[in-house]
Amino acid sequence: MRYTYFKAFKPLFFIVSALVFTGNVALAQTQAATPAAAPVTGVQTFIDKFFKEYDKQGTARAVIDIFKSNKQMDSTRLTGIIVKIDSMRSVIGKYLGKDLIMQRKASNSLVLYSYLLKHEGQPARMTFMFYKPKNEWEIYRLYFDVDVDGELAESSRVTGKP
Repeated sequence: MRYTYFKAFKPLFFIVSALVFTGNVALAQTQAATPAAAPVTGVQTFIDKFFKEYDKQGTARAVIDIFKSNKQMDSTRLTGIIVKIDSMRSVIGKYLGKDLIMQRKASNSLVLYSYLLKHEGQPARMTFMFYKPKNEWEIYRLYFDVDVDGELAESSRVTGKP
C-alpha cells in the first residue's frame, strides 16, 4: 500500500521540482540582464545633449556637436554618418524617445552605451562608445542600426542556431 501511494505522487514531485528549478533560473537571467553600472560622469551629459538635439534640431546638429570632442574625426566620415542616419530616419518615421538597452564599462577609459530609439515606424538602435585617453571623455564610435528586432528574435532561439 505504501509503495502505491509513493508511485502516485512521484510525477507530481518531479513537476514541482522542475518548476522550482526553472523559476530560479529565470530569476537569475532577469537579474543579470539589467544594467548594473552607474552612469559615467561626463558621458551622460554628452548623451543627453545628443538626444535633445537629435529630437529638436535634427541628426546633423546632434552628430556634429557630439563629435566636436573627437579631434581625429574627419568631415568625410562625419558626413557619411549623418547621411546614413538621416536616410534611415526618413523611412522609420518621427523620433518619439529612447530607452537604455545596456551600458558596459571595459575600463575606466572605455565605456559603451546602447539605446533603443523609438520611432513611429520601427525601433532603431544607437550605440555610443566613449574613450578617455587623458582627462576628458570623447566620442570614439557611434553606431546606428535598425536590426534590433532581428537580433532580439535570434537571441530567443533555444539552440542559438538558425
